[in-house]
Amino acid sequence: MWSYPEIDPVAVAIGPLSIHWYGLMYLIGFTGAFLIGVYRAKRIEPWNSDFVGDLLFYGAVGVILGGRLGYILFYDLAHYLEAPLDVFKVWQGGMSFHGGLLGVAIATWLFAKKTNQTLFSVWDFVAVMAPIGLLTGRVGNFINGELWGKVTDSPFGMLVYDSSLNAVVAKYPTQLLEAFLEGLVLLVLLLWYSRKPRPFGSVAGLFLVGYGFFRFFVEFYRVPDVQIGYLYGEWLTMGQVLSTPMILAGLGLMIYAHKKQSSPHYRSPEEIQALKSVEKETKD
Repeated sequence: MWSYPEIDPVAVAIGPLSIHWYGLMYLIGFTGAFLIGVYRAKRIEPWNSDFVGDLLFYGAVGVILGGRLGYILFYDLAHYLEAPLDVFKVWQGGMSFHGGLLGVAIATWLFAKKTNQTLFSVWDFVAVMAPIGLLTGRVGNFINGELWGKVTDSPFGMLVYDSSLNAVVAKYPTQLLEAFLEGLVLLVLLLWYSRKPRPFGSVAGLFLVGYGFFRFFVEFYRVPDVQIGYLYGEWLTMGQVLSTPMILAGLGLMIYAHKKQSSPHYRSPEEIQALKSVEKETKD
């Protein structure tokens, strides 16, 4: 059984300036999302690297504002009403995926209007970029030593100090489980599914179903936020309540998309080469 390495949450400290691993994980996530977006933009009309950069800016604003506000509203409103300045202490954690999803939905709607694209086509594109950020974000949670799972005697447990028990106990490292399922597995699934033209909205629908299912599953092993606890019995959590409509909405979106059957145009190798030539001439 592994022991938690007690990683310093501060990656670099220069005088009064501190760079936290949590923030770096978000930066790595955004960078990875950009690279995936640029790669896919070569194949899908009318996307290009400029569109991807603008989309990432909109998405980053949506993730940060929506994620922070979502955590405050869904998980710990009372605390932030008592200590409003804590709203700005994002390096301590406290981001809600479901709030971030709503923020990104609004941001991508604005982006779609700006670029004269359909909302479903933008959602499909950003859905494949999102899992890498989920992966790095959960690694940030692990480094911060937060969002641990339940106490277990399973060989999958990790030894960690529990201040409430004043003892070292074995807990499920659910941050890493989420990084694997919601990040890596979901990324591979979406890349595989989107390798061919799919009806507009179906890729986004698969993302909603995949994330919602994985999150619902992990919640059985994860300890709910102490200020909320279980909403019913000893198993129903806020994360499961918020994930259920995601799964239903994703299924509905996929069904609707396949009935519509309109799909994006994927550029041929010749079109990609011609586009590269134009971009090179523009830079020169």
